[in-house]
Amino acid sequence: MRESPEARRKRARSIITALEKAYPDAKCALNFTTPLELLVATILAAQCTDERVNIVTSSLFKTYRKAADYAAASPATFEREIQSTGFFRAKTRSVLGMAKALIERHRGGVPQTRDELVALPGVGLKTANVVLGNAFDEPAIAVDTHVFRVTQRLGLTKAEDPDKIHDQLTQVIPKPRWTRFCHLIQAHGRRTCTARKPACPVCPARTWCPWPHKTRPWTA
Repeated sequence: MRESPEARRKRARSIITALEKAYPDAKCALNFTTPLELLVATILAAQCTDERVNIVTSSLFKTYRKAADYAAASPATFEREIQSTGFFRAKTRSVLGMAKALIERHRGGVPQTRDELVALPGVGLKTANVVLGNAFDEPAIAVDTHVFRVTQRLGLTKAEDPDKIHDQLTQVIPKPRWTRFCHLIQAHGRRTCTARKPACPVCPARTWCPWPHKTRPWTA
């Protein structure tokens, strides 16, 4: 039987409650102290682990404190500083271009609207929503690899496009919980619902999960 929108929303609330109990410490995995730091870290996190980005930014943020510092950086030097995050040439263009745009359009500050954020070089919907949700406390859904994978296994979404996943989740998850929901799903994706061998037998959300490929106790 096809699940109604209301039934899916009710199931989503049950999943959130279960994940809250399982991962009370869930939070943004990127280290930052300012909106600019989070914006830079999120750009660097593309196709890279948060752990690696945190290692790189622990020294990077001591050198680059304002948008003007990034805008004045030597591309060759910056490439070397972020090389271990991968795709360092493209990320350098994005970060330095973003910083110059902040100076030209926003007096060096990070804007607090989605439209202004996605208009910056190197900033897509996911990056904008990470910043809005975690730096500005505005409800936002950031579809990273964990949110993309886990919400489809849970039957909350179904799409190949992250933007469509985003739109579907906005219809299922209560708006005040958007950011927290992402933290919970990311923690669940890292610790339990992993990509290759999810630990289905111990999954806190297994009661509400319709995924047909669940692992068994002796294979989890």
